[in-house]
Amino acid sequence: MALNKVEICGVNTAKLPLLSEQEKEALFVRIKQGDKDAREEYIKGNLRLVLSVIKRFSSSNENADDLFQVGCVGLMKAVDNFEPDRLVKFSTYAVPMIIGEVRRYLRDNNSIRVSRSLRDTAYRAIYAKEAYVKMNMKEPTVEEIAQEIGISKEDIVFAMDAIQSPMSLYEPIYSDGGDTLYVMDQVSDKKNKEENWVEELSLEAAMNRLGERERHIIQMRFFEGKTQVEVAKEIQISQAQVSRLEKNALLIMRQYLTGK
Repeated sequence: MALNKVEICGVNTAKLPLLSEQEKEALFVRIKQGDKDAREEYIKGNLRLVLSVIKRFSSSNENADDLFQVGCVGLMKAVDNFEPDRLVKFSTYAVPMIIGEVRRYLRDNNSIRVSRSLRDTAYRAIYAKEAYVKMNMKEPTVEEIAQEIGISKEDIVFAMDAIQSPMSLYEPIYSDGGDTLYVMDQVSDKKNKEENWVEELSLEAAMNRLGERERHIIQMRFFEGKTQVEVAKEIQISQAQVSRLEKNALLIMRQYLTGK
């Protein structure tokens, strides 16, 4: 995917406008009053956000124009839903929405064209995982699978995502006495280093809305890659309690980031 070209969707990326904070504030006052010209100017002034986001998807081999258009949809949704009095920068609010639109687009189109090399990588990872479980009686990390088959962690994750049908993280896989275990409760990935600085700002702002215990649980679950069972043992509460606290924390963060 070539991102160094000047024209993307007819937009001269070398001449994208930059808005000062004062200009942004003034435009948003007009936007809230229904000024369509102000909305268009504000969107144009933030197109660099879209470019910064789609760069991280360069390995997807998708057309830059397509990703840019999809990212612009996320940007427009952010403009229409942003509330300036939330005391968070627009970029902090907008980037997760842009990323979400791009990821949905890639997920919806993945099943149409999965290359032979991607399938081979995914199947090698699956076989390596099964062999590891039989030998060690525990699930391997992505890093351990990568070391075993000599393929980078990023390529393995991308290949596995490409071959499977989308599944909700909230799909139940086990229930005992009313406490349901969901797919997301079993997801574990050690020290993912791929998040860029804008996402980190968004997450940090959202996590500051949480209480100390909820923030600690989110930190262990999604930044340290621990399962709910591991978290429960460390802070000495039940897995069901961890699950409830985690879901409440995610709800608070989601409401803060999306304004819904």
